[in-house]
Amino acid sequence: MSSTPEAIDVANLPVAPLNELLGMTVDHVDAERVVVTLPVKPELHQPFGVVHGGVYCAMVETAVSYGATVAAGGGMVVGVSNHTDFLRATRDGVLRGEARRIQLGRSLQLWEVAITDDQDRLVAHGRVRLMQLEG
Repeated sequence: MSSTPEAIDVANLPVAPLNELLGMTVDHVDAERVVVTLPVKPELHQPFGVVHGGVYCAMVETAVSYGATVAAGGGMVVGVSNHTDFLRATRDGVLRGEARRIQLGRSLQLWEVAITDDQDRLVAHGRVRLMQLEG
């Protein structure tokens, strides 16, 4: 019998200064799925007027870090590899990142993230391997 993982109350998440700086919110977190959103503003653009690739990487890393921490029972988890592909330029609107856990091992996890725009078009895709630290 399968069960749906219990979502945690996002109001109780620790404050992440980078999230505040970017304007990113964490909307849903459980051990298998995380949703983050980010309104695009000119401060997030690179010099050519589109969202900077580092913004997508930050969305990916943020989403998987919350999910992996919950999946690890609250233990310390760090990213060891982040591969993010930029698929479509974005200038405005709200970006939505949905992370899903692919694999959960004794010390390693693998997550993937799809980032979509207001029109539900895939604009970036990321894959992150994370390691749970002892201690």
